[in-house]
Amino acid sequence: MKSTRAPAKWPLPSPRVRELLRQGAEIALNAPPEWLDAIDQASLSSEGMRFVAEDPVLIAASRRVNRGSLIQWAAANIEKPGAPVPPYVSADMLTNARELLRLGATDLVFNSSRAAQSAAWQLWMNIAFSLTSEPAELRELLEVSARSISDYIDGTMSQIAEFMRNEREHLMRGTHVDRRDLVSRIMEGASLDERQAGQRLGYSLGHPHHAAVIWSEEAETELSQLEAAAQALSRTTGGKPILTVIANAATLWCWIDGSESLDWHALNLSAKAWAGVRMALGSADAGIEGFRRAHLDALNAQRVLGRLRARTRVVHFDQVRLVSLTSHDAEAAQQFITHTLGDLATADPILQRTLLTFLSTGCNATEAAALLHTHRNTLLRRLARAQELLPRPLDQARIHVAAALEALSWTATHQEAT
Repeated sequence: MKSTRAPAKWPLPSPRVRELLRQGAEIALNAPPEWLDAIDQASLSSEGMRFVAEDPVLIAASRRVNRGSLIQWAAANIEKPGAPVPPYVSADMLTNARELLRLGATDLVFNSSRAAQSAAWQLWMNIAFSLTSEPAELRELLEVSARSISDYIDGTMSQIAEFMRNEREHLMRGTHVDRRDLVSRIMEGASLDERQAGQRLGYSLGHPHHAAVIWSEEAETELSQLEAAAQALSRTTGGKPILTVIANAATLWCWIDGSESLDWHALNLSAKAWAGVRMALGSADAGIEGFRRAHLDALNAQRVLGRLRARTRVVHFDQVRLVSLTSHDAEAAQQFITHTLGDLATADPILQRTLLTFLSTGCNATEAAALLHTHRNTLLRRLARAQELLPRPLDQARIHVAAALEALSWTATHQEAT
């Protein structure tokens, strides 16, 4: 595993301190067993490391890691005292890192390394004080040693962190493939046992469901961006566990307990921070059929935005249910809008929004004015102007006009104008 760290200026110590480093490294390379035991004990003393200390395979590997790390640093300083020491990543390190990743305890890798480093430093100071008592030499020796050890450990941990990121991605994608296969069978209507399906998914199917399709149309979308939106969705339900499935490189499918309503305001606030990420939602009853229905509704909501090229960041299928029915044929939908609205279809969006709000409130001018934050008289003037632009009197086509305005409100050209 190659180092990805940028090269940095590395001043070499004085000849005298290089010689002291070489002598100290020879002592460390032949360290007595009790010194090595002290480092081992320190590396296993971190909080949460008890299960490692009780596993003979892991503890044996941990001891080999500590000895291998010490030998690498000491041998390098015998050969080239004071020069940068290349990172040391052994098979045992990777094995332990992979096991801790599986157990969800990745922080222990770094905690253990730092604890071992601290113990090794205490032992090294004993060596340094035994080599010289001259203050200037001792100060330089300790400064050079501290820089060398810190750089060596940082480089090693950087490579371990990269390895664990790659492993996590691999594990996640493997898990998502299994989930995707099972979810696909559910979507196809396969006859499955609800309890067993829930166990395989790691998600209970017994409660009502919210489903989400999270996607990005930007190039080189990172999975972490989609997952951040999924976690924001989870937070709007009080942090309930969320099931996620990678549909493709830029799409994530999600399900979450739908027993409570979503905090729509909080979700829209979170969405402002999603660079290029969008979310379509659906909700349904409990069980496998509810799981399936919620997902299909979310997919339909996504497709409505796609057909109309809408810019909306977050949408629920309930918001576009009517539009979904009227927009399956994009050309026919546009003809319906033009035929029904006439000149109002290309008029000021404020007039369109005013009339739609008025109709959605049951033609209550006072309520519509309050929703639009405008004066009632201003609303009445706009309503009059909007009705003048209609090809037929509003009283004769209220339902059609409302449907056409609703469809128009989701089109890209209308949203850009507003």
